[in-house]
Amino acid sequence: MEPRSMAAKKAKMTEDHKQALAVGRAEGRMVRAYLEALESSKPKRGRKRTKESINRRLEKIETELESADPLKRLQLTQEQLDLTEELDGMDSGVDLMSLEEDFVKVAKGYAERKSISYPAFRQIGVPAAVLKRAGISRSS
Repeated sequence: MEPRSMAAKKAKMTEDHKQALAVGRAEGRMVRAYLEALESSKPKRGRKRTKESINRRLEKIETELESADPLKRLQLTQEQLDLTEELDGMDSGVDLMSLEEDFVKVAKGYAERKSISYPAFRQIGVPAAVLKRAGISRSS
């Protein structure tokens, strides 16, 4: 009978397997980055805010903070933080085109490996033209 320790030894991972895992992780990052950028750039409901309108509201908050009771001051402070973050996001600007190009390069292989369908991509907002460029069709 073979000793238990020999049968229980794990097989070493091959270099090809390690490379495939690294490629999968890189492609997953590219797909995630594009989907997150796509989601964050979606138009919001209502009137579009501009830097000027945000700055005006921040100035008004500063004035209101002076005479606000503690609860109102808490709410205004949170709004101030949210608006400042939104303003910073406007300045940083995501390069959606570059992320889209990366997505187009890897999306088909990623979708095949993960069994992700055309309708799933469309439902979360990926434009049909982008999927076509990526080689993902409705019959995929």
